[in-house]
Amino acid sequence: MQAGRPTGPLVQGYEVIIGFETHTQLTTQSKIFSRASTAFGAEPNTQASAVDFALPGALPVMNKGAVQRAIEFGLAVGAHIAESSVFARKNYFYPDLPKGYQISQFEIPVVQGGTVEFFLGDEKKSVRLVRAHLEEDAGKSIHGSGMYSLPGLAIPGLAVSGFGPGDSKYDLATMSGIDLNRAGTPLLEIVTEPDMRSSAEAVAYAKELHKIVTWIGICDGNMQEGSFRCDANVSVRKPGAELGTRREIKNLNSFKFMQQAIDYEVRWQIEQLEDGHAIQQATVLFDPDTGETRSMRTKEDAADYRYFPDPDLPPLVISREWVEKTRAEMTELPRVMAARFVADYGLPEYDVGQLTQSKAVAAYFEAVAAASQQAKLASNWVMGELSRRLNSEEKSIEASTVNAAQLASLIGRIADGTISNNAARQVFDALWTGEGQDADAIIEAKSLKQMSDTGELEKIIADVLAANAKNVEEVRAGNAKAFNALVGQAMKATKGKANPAQVNALLKQKLG
Repeated sequence: MQAGRPTGPLVQGYEVIIGFETHTQLTTQSKIFSRASTAFGAEPNTQASAVDFALPGALPVMNKGAVQRAIEFGLAVGAHIAESSVFARKNYFYPDLPKGYQISQFEIPVVQGGTVEFFLGDEKKSVRLVRAHLEEDAGKSIHGSGMYSLPGLAIPGLAVSGFGPGDSKYDLATMSGIDLNRAGTPLLEIVTEPDMRSSAEAVAYAKELHKIVTWIGICDGNMQEGSFRCDANVSVRKPGAELGTRREIKNLNSFKFMQQAIDYEVRWQIEQLEDGHAIQQATVLFDPDTGETRSMRTKEDAADYRYFPDPDLPPLVISREWVEKTRAEMTELPRVMAARFVADYGLPEYDVGQLTQSKAVAAYFEAVAAASQQAKLASNWVMGELSRRLNSEEKSIEASTVNAAQLASLIGRIADGTISNNAARQVFDALWTGEGQDADAIIEAKSLKQMSDTGELEKIIADVLAANAKNVEEVRAGNAKAFNALVGQAMKATKGKANPAQVNALLKQKLG
């Protein structure tokens, strides 16, 4: 990996270096090399086949759907799709790895290079990808989880010490169990360069990657179920020094915990170095209860896995025709849609970055913009008041109580001067709470129309000027605050119904 990237904010005089490895579970119905189901939530050890265990005589067969999804991801990030890639056996021995090895890709991955771009605040960032390779998942170890069902012990060779085939439930309060349902589930492991320089940047990258894989439909993105799991490689160094020794934080399945884990690990490494201790390369786990990382094992290097080509799988050959057919049939990508929003609607890059966070948000915005013909106002309301309400009530945009047509009608009344921004918020409140279903009807019922009679407004302003002679003198002496005070008095006199821009213009005209 390369480290030729700009430095980031220093922490106690140290630069933070972060790279990511993300295990993305692909949305195929069957496993990567067998026909066993990938459905989540089945009884333990009921969805693992002889192929998943590599029993004698069982041979793996590549799942074409997994390859298709890898191609789609490569196209989404602007990567090179290898015409020929190779599967290898990665040898290691864990209780939840039934074969004693994992089929993965090592020397020649299917997806090579690529870039993920995103915003950190209003600053545009990019992270380079090294590769994305196909592999199979391992099983799952369950530790001290209480009663756990292992129906019938139907899997050959599976047993729990001290129990026989007739026992269907075991007290695992002080024991461990193995669920092999996930063994063989297709994964796309996405590996970055060490380009991130803070926990905030790492989380922003992870969120953008999550958006991409769910947008194109190759992953359901369910972090609680383990469909999207991130490993963060973290090291620190003095500016200009060689890269420090990294420690890998495994299986981060929440953006909140991701930031907490990285921040703790950075502080821990700096404390170790400041105390004169060397950092040892290791794999660590994050404990959200204590907010600390703890060492799991010494980190392996590639040589420790004794990779060699899998003798049962030929090279994976992908034709250019397949790649181009996939490109032509893919949904509009977030980055392509973002560019279109800039070109078609004249929106800033920051706006389109927010509006393309999900397909549903993008579709809602486009519907509002098309109906109101006010793209910037539509953007402001979707990113502002609508998002605030959705977030406060933990709702998705699909569950919004204000639909796109209603918001477009409201925005239309702002644009044509019927109501002020303050009145618009009152209308939105009524739409959101179900007090009314039609913006125009709410405006009438609440008497929210802006004052449109210029003669009446001129009379009110004349009265305000007469009653605030001191402010008038201060304005003519160049006091801007005094002018704002007059605007406030005029708005108060009209009970907020005057058009603020019209009030400003008339006041300036009267004051000469």
